[in-house]
Amino acid sequence: MNLRQRLMERFVNFYPPMLGAGIRSRKVDERTVEVHMKLTAFNRNLVGVHFGGSLYAMCDPWFMLILMRLLGRDYIVWDKAARIQFKKPGRGKVSARFYIPPERVEEIRREADAKDRVEPVFFVDVVSESGEVVASVEKLLYVRRKKPDQSS
Repeated sequence: MNLRQRLMERFVNFYPPMLGAGIRSRKVDERTVEVHMKLTAFNRNLVGVHFGGSLYAMCDPWFMLILMRLLGRDYIVWDKAARIQFKKPGRGKVSARFYIPPERVEEIRREADAKDRVEPVFFVDVVSESGEVVASVEKLLYVRRKKPDQSS
């Protein structure tokens, strides 16, 4: 992992959209990040539950950041698209756990090496403290091997 990635992971909780919404992340291991958000005056909507944009923001970068770390510097990884489906009003503290298994990383690496690009899809649920699903998020990533002149 390069210095930029290490700094990004270390200071992501101070990134203004995360900080303002009260989103906190914790790297569990190389493949897993846990994220939580308490309900506050800064992320509450007009009816007193979690603002949908904050629920999405807590899910936005994690699969991309994890996959960037696991694939290494020879690959380009971007978020391409996302979809969120709200299931229940979010009250109190909500959380999500982002994990990419080793087999999935190797599958993506093989496909990216064999094709021009690959667009893997990942899913995560945002859950309440009682374990109820508040929102389901689908993330579409774009992955390709860097061309020889793009290595750095």
